[in-house]
Amino acid sequence: MTSKDCLANTTGRAQKGASTLVLALFVVVVLVTAGVSLIFGHKLGYQRGFHSMQTETKQALINSTEATKALKELRHSNKIATNQAVTAKQELAISLANLKELRENQQELTIENKQVAQLNELYADFISQKGGMPLQILGAKIEPLPENAFEYGFDIGMLASDGEAKRLKPTLTLLNDNDFVEVPLDPVTYSIEGITRIRGRFMMPSGFKPLQVKLSVQAGGQKAEQLYDWKLGDRVDNLPLSLLDLPEVDESPIEP
Repeated sequence: MTSKDCLANTTGRAQKGASTLVLALFVVVVLVTAGVSLIFGHKLGYQRGFHSMQTETKQALINSTEATKALKELRHSNKIATNQAVTAKQELAISLANLKELRENQQELTIENKQVAQLNELYADFISQKGGMPLQILGAKIEPLPENAFEYGFDIGMLASDGEAKRLKPTLTLLNDNDFVEVPLDPVTYSIEGITRIRGRFMMPSGFKPLQVKLSVQAGGQKAEQLYDWKLGDRVDNLPLSLLDLPEVDESPIEP
């Protein structure tokens, strides 16, 4: 082997060794890169997974809190509804009991009214057979109202000997020292067969101050008259401000 061949041989081995080294370095670089990529990817995936898990955990806690609050509100609403149902049931039971009592009282009152009406008819027949009851004024009242108005009430009694109803004509007159005013009554005439209640309201003429009140009644050929001093008694408190706010005229019997 010549020196030229020897040199070529040496050069070839050197090139082959260099190629092997380069290949080895390349493999090492690839492995290192893959390892770094794997580590970085694992770390990045772990961080993303951990962040996602934290987010899901927080959302789960929020959902759990909201669910607990909703459940608490639902329990509270259910408790209120239960209490309302119990109260409504109790009120219904009370209403039914009151209605039953009211019906029983109404039935008793109806029976009593029929009994009183029957007794009144008996008395009326008896009095008629004895000549009847003469025309008379049983009770009278005049009370002040707002806007210079007044309410009057008169109870008139009469029972004719024939037991028939008679036409009653009342006249109400306000008197002072110099003048008089006749109060227009509505209705003008009534029917009387036992007791008739005359009720109504009137406006006092401006500037007129009565001293006396005269009530005259005529029925069945009989007359009755009563003169009263103008006095209204104690002051009436808590009157409405307007006549429109007044209740209906009281039909209760007048106490003498």
